[in-house]
Amino acid sequence: MNFNKKIVSLLKRKKIKISFAESCTGGLLSSAITSVSGSSKVFKMGLITYSNQAKTSLLKVPQKIIKKYGAVSVQCCLAMVNNLSKISKSKVCISITGIAGPGGGSKQKPIGLVYIGIRFGKKVIVNKCNFKNKGRIFIQKQTVKKTLNLLAQLIKQDS
Repeated sequence: MNFNKKIVSLLKRKKIKISFAESCTGGLLSSAITSVSGSSKVFKMGLITYSNQAKTSLLKVPQKIIKKYGAVSVQCCLAMVNNLSKISKSKVCISITGIAGPGGGSKQKPIGLVYIGIRFGKKVIVNKCNFKNKGRIFIQKQTVKKTLNLLAQLIKQDS
């Protein structure tokens, strides 16, 4: 059984609904889950809020957060996951924002910098990742892999 199937199986067993707000992964996380047969029992919604405008209009991320800290920040990731929780009413919500490259990086925010926010019930964590710059697809796939691993750990801790 592949890892995606295991996650969906765990979510089904615990009757947990899940929703995603993705930026730099562009729907790859949603795709990883929805590629599993039966995922409709656990997957509620996936929003691809790639632009800042989508983050502010769909997820209600305050523009002042994006202006002050940037779209790739703990603060933005936190606002994304918390507001997704209000919109979706899912027990588990995940937000992803980062820089997949090949451009867009800086000394302070290099290519490969990704924030993964997970809200599990009332518990919220934001994980900062610095993936090696081995290309856009590599960074996106590593982000999805890391997110699914974090999710699996949280689900198991919830037992």
